[in-house]
Amino acid sequence: LPVLQAAHCQVIKDLSACLLGQNLRVDCHYENKTSNPNPLRYEFSITKDNRKHVIHSTIGVSENIYRSRANVTMHRNLVCLHLQSFTTSDEGVYMCELRTTNDYASNQIRNITVIKDKLEKCAGFSLLIQNTSWLLLLLLSLPLLQAVDFVSL
Repeated sequence: LPVLQAAHCQVIKDLSACLLGQNLRVDCHYENKTSNPNPLRYEFSITKDNRKHVIHSTIGVSENIYRSRANVTMHRNLVCLHLQSFTTSDEGVYMCELRTTNDYASNQIRNITVIKDKLEKCAGFSLLIQNTSWLLLLLLSLPLLQAVDFVSL
């Protein structure tokens, strides 16, 4: 009897968008649920006027109109799309799709509607806090440290 391989995948936990100056940043947060050594592949696309446009991808081919304006950064459980010179013509439904090579589970896809006037500004230190939980722990423990110092007086 053939043995079925256990499903491995990346589960998208959150998709958010914000403005960093005149540039759009779309953050695709995922949870790693795999021991699969194959690299993570991604695709960011936009649907507008009932048509899908690939912005940046390691799965498919990016469209020419986005190639010079888009780049992607990856860090731990975060894949970020950076789209330069964001305007109202770039508004639409943005999609993040994640998959790993030889992954038999379904692809992970998440959508977010992006409208320029409704976007918040990106927090300049959000990535710092996200990746340094010790900083949050330190800030939370300050009142406790002050209380200990007060008792010792």
